[in-house]
Amino acid sequence: MRKILVIGAGKSTAVLIKYFQDKSISEKLHITIGDISIENANHLANNHPNTKAILLDVFDKNSREKAIQEADIVVSMLPARFHIEVAKDCLLFGKCMVTASYVSPKMQQLDKQVQEKGLVFMNEIGVDPGIDHMSAMQVIDRIRNQGGKIILFESFTGGLVAPESDTNLWNYKFTWNPRNVVIAGQGGAAEFLQEGTYKYIPYHKLFRRTEFLEVEGYGRFEAYANRNSLKYQSIYGLDNILTLYRGTIRRVGFSRAWNTFVQLGMTADDYTITNSENMSYRDFTNSFLAYSPSDSVELKLRHYLKIDQDDIMWDKLLELDLFNSDKKVGIPNATPAQILQKILMDKWTLDKGDKDMIVMYHKFGYELNGERKQIDATMVSIGEDQTYTAMARTVGLPVAMATLRILNKQITSTGVQIPIHKEIYEPILKELEEYGIVFHEQECDYMGYNPDGVKG
Repeated sequence: MRKILVIGAGKSTAVLIKYFQDKSISEKLHITIGDISIENANHLANNHPNTKAILLDVFDKNSREKAIQEADIVVSMLPARFHIEVAKDCLLFGKCMVTASYVSPKMQQLDKQVQEKGLVFMNEIGVDPGIDHMSAMQVIDRIRNQGGKIILFESFTGGLVAPESDTNLWNYKFTWNPRNVVIAGQGGAAEFLQEGTYKYIPYHKLFRRTEFLEVEGYGRFEAYANRNSLKYQSIYGLDNILTLYRGTIRRVGFSRAWNTFVQLGMTADDYTITNSENMSYRDFTNSFLAYSPSDSVELKLRHYLKIDQDDIMWDKLLELDLFNSDKKVGIPNATPAQILQKILMDKWTLDKGDKDMIVMYHKFGYELNGERKQIDATMVSIGEDQTYTAMARTVGLPVAMATLRILNKQITSTGVQIPIHKEIYEPILKELEEYGIVFHEQECDYMGYNPDGVKG
């Protein structure tokens, strides 16, 4: 039996484990699930004959090294900042490794040593990053092979709630790490290319600069810019591109409403609030507003943000219980972002019967035979339940498929990698279609922002 070690038994691991278990007989696989919670690991093992659960603390050197030594390949489903501990051991003991996370500077530094040992460290093979890379490169390579020149690439992804489970005014529920949603966009201006001109959106303006998207059968969405859209310009071979933009998808109206939190300062994560543990939600909201001897918190907030009482924005804020004097924060020394996260989790946590949804949208503008053309490609995946979510499927399946292909010597390029090469993306995208993860392409008129070629 070939031994796969999966470290981390979080939400995105369920589909990954099931994929390995389903193929455990035909592919002669034995799966070990290591987690700091043996209960979580046992839950995912589910008494499967070719699966065992072990207690594994990534900071316990002895147990970590022992588990990695015994494996033929290692999958790290830990939070991104912990991958490096696993990577160092994989390098030491000569084991290939797979993660869904962005390549960190520390991981990239291992590239030469990984190559020297003839190992594959595959990263960014989840959904975003992952499926976005593979689906984009498949079309980009196809256009280039036809003699075309890419002049526009836009890519958008969103983890959302499925239409049948969309039951609040924000048209949103947490399908992934809530903290990442609350602090999204912080840490510097969003930067991208638009018709050959570098553009920047500072954080305080980010949620008021959105682009609209239409997905057949699912209606209208909006997208706001990711922090650095230029990160993959050279990696994708798009050095001469005119427009390059990556963004996050939400339902229309979300960004405008979210901007109220940004303008108030509720998303700040760089200071703590005194006596936060004993604060009510109303106290928290009031702490960002000017003192008034007579005006209510509601009136002060409406006046400050210029929100009319018949505006849907006001109803969205009321729905979150922001003015509730009975609900307590209950978190000592909390940052505003931590308190806002708690308030939102009260209302945006998926109910037991809820389903999530992943939406991905690519736009490819290109020149071919003197003409400007465009291809739009969309993918929508809806979860089954709270275990086999769309997020778990779109993260877990490509990770599992890449792991098996490395094990079977079908992926052989060594070093610290991401899935942008044909030998990786072509078979994985084809297999993903068997699981309903399919891109639908449509040819349309080139959307060029500036058809006269004048820089704007």
